[in-house]
Amino acid sequence: MRIDKFLKVSRIIKRRTLANEACSKEKVTINGRTAKPGTEVNVGDIVEIRFGENLTKFKVLKVTEHVKKEESIEMYELI
Repeated sequence: MRIDKFLKVSRIIKRRTLANEACSKEKVTINGRTAKPGTEVNVGDIVEIRFGENLTKFKVLKVTEHVKKEESIEMYELI
């Protein structure tokens, strides 16, 4: 699954356009490498997102196309 879609489906970022923009501005890394919006994300990947001065780091636990809001938190684990 593309990283921009994963960020939207997991509800880490509310809209896919914002996720796409964050990737384009090099604010997202996967396993230490800068991620473009189309970069594939897999189970076990470590993702970091910079929101201003804040850094959010999490591990991907599950990759699914559609998920209910209540189950979206099961897709990742904060580190």
